[in-house]
Amino acid sequence: MGLYKNLDENLQEVDVIIAGGGTAGCIVAGRLAEADPNLSILVIEGGQDNYNNPAVVIPAMFPSNLLPDSKTALFHKAKKSDTLAGREVIVPCGNILGGGSSINFMMYTRAQRDDFDSWDMPGWTGEEIYPFLKKLETFHSWRDEEHHGYSGPIHVSDGTLRVKKVEEDFLRASAQVGWPESPDLQTLDSNNAFARYMRYVSPDGKRSDTAHMYLHPRLQDGKHPNLHVLVESRVVRIVFDDDKRASGVEYQPNPLFQPQGAPTPLLKRTVRARKLVVVSSGACGTPSVLERSGLGSAGILEKAGVPLVEDLPGVGHDYQDHNLIFYPFKTALEPHETMDELFSGQLSWEEAIERKDPRLGWNTIDVAGKLCITEEEATFLGPEFKAAWERDFKDKPNRPVMLVALLNAYLGPVGGAEPGQYVSVGNYTAYPYSRGHLHITGPEIGDPLDFNAGFFTDVGDLDVKKQVWAYKKGREIMRRTSMCRGELPAFHPPFPAYSKAACTTLDADRDTATLKDLEYSAEDDKVIEQFIREGINTTWHSLGTAKMAPREKLGVVDKNLNVYGVKGLKVADLSIAPENVAANTNNTALVIGEKAADIILRELGLGLPN
Repeated sequence: MGLYKNLDENLQEVDVIIAGGGTAGCIVAGRLAEADPNLSILVIEGGQDNYNNPAVVIPAMFPSNLLPDSKTALFHKAKKSDTLAGREVIVPCGNILGGGSSINFMMYTRAQRDDFDSWDMPGWTGEEIYPFLKKLETFHSWRDEEHHGYSGPIHVSDGTLRVKKVEEDFLRASAQVGWPESPDLQTLDSNNAFARYMRYVSPDGKRSDTAHMYLHPRLQDGKHPNLHVLVESRVVRIVFDDDKRASGVEYQPNPLFQPQGAPTPLLKRTVRARKLVVVSSGACGTPSVLERSGLGSAGILEKAGVPLVEDLPGVGHDYQDHNLIFYPFKTALEPHETMDELFSGQLSWEEAIERKDPRLGWNTIDVAGKLCITEEEATFLGPEFKAAWERDFKDKPNRPVMLVALLNAYLGPVGGAEPGQYVSVGNYTAYPYSRGHLHITGPEIGDPLDFNAGFFTDVGDLDVKKQVWAYKKGREIMRRTSMCRGELPAFHPPFPAYSKAACTTLDADRDTATLKDLEYSAEDDKVIEQFIREGINTTWHSLGTAKMAPREKLGVVDKNLNVYGVKGLKVADLSIAPENVAANTNNTALVIGEKAADIILRELGLGLPN
């Protein structure tokens, strides 16, 4: 098998090097190997192999990848921010073969047509991307050839469990608040509704990540001897020849996985690329690789002590994310209807596996939505918000303001809730106006990053206002469900006792159909806003740090993913997304990988003719 922790010293040159074995990188490598087994390919991944790792393969174990001692994620600490009550937010990203697709929440949700169209790049419109969206998936539900694919590597299914009672209850309540059920929110055009979501899980309950679906089959079939994957090694920089052509990469072992007492400094090694280098290190990793290679803002590189190869001020410049916060609610559900037993440790993973608990093939998320704001609500949120709404949403019904998911579990600090059954409403902003940056401060991997997540730094606090609106709407839906028994107060805004919006326990026999909306005072709104500033976090949806745009607009790559000003170098991951998408970003990373593979295959003469 061509998977190594230490690269064979005889392997000094290959045709294509892929710097990063994440979501998109695995697709590019797999598709290239599939097209031509004689093409020599090397993937260099900083994390460990993911093959049959229970924390990857078993969907229910996904939260374990985000624990502070996890080795399957990298944790990037951003600068303290006054807009976040002085906090340093932490942004995790994948640190394992398969990248984010190996550790994410597995929500099957596509971007909107307007999202791809807003990228304003030939070849990347919603209509042009649709064939790749269908190519990558095997859709295990209803038949809809127009919108879904049925023969791709990535499985999309219900997994092994759906809690229909909760689905029906929540969808009924959301309709009372004003949002109907959509039969399919993933057509690129459906919007302003809730739907029964599917997941990147096979029908038999295994995560469908890109390493297991695109790479491992070819590493193990004996038919692709020229496909090589090096894990536990990190790319330091791209090597260029005198003609500014990417001729290889310099890499070194990842110290996180070296035995105690290993010699330092860790030895660097260079491997050459005859045809192409593809950087696929993710939105948090790619800008650092580029900058250490001499590609970036001349001023930033000079300060970091890195010789300039090409002045590209857009590298690391336009960091974007979605902004997420969870609100847990107490419920009258049964233990088998939530994941609380497993997440709290009341039921061990070993016991659950032994008894083949159907929750193991579940991600807790059966219902989610893409929601719009009405004109009346936009007016209520103030003139600045109304102006932004009129510009960006009023005549664009394809664009939601907020994404909302219902999780059948308490998601919060361990020990933060008494034993019981909970659901959590997760609100995450579809198109935050805030921007940040991510830059190196020195030439080595171990040098600290200058990372500003930028959350809530937009003019007029519009991103905060969206979240305040979403909190109130999500709470109204939950109050109208029959399962809800009230808020878990420790994880809701601390309203004063005299507030009409104070957290309460809800009676089982209340008439949910006749409830009136809660009344919030100006003081209550300030309490909500402060709570959100203290609690908002990443949605693990980083993008935009090496965007595909004209160079004069701070673009880093062109429509064919070529890095401006140099040769033989492409970028293929979420860093190239020039504008945000109204979806969990795994699907967008998947389609970037498929599109990138198609571009490269055509350039190498291995793809289908136009």
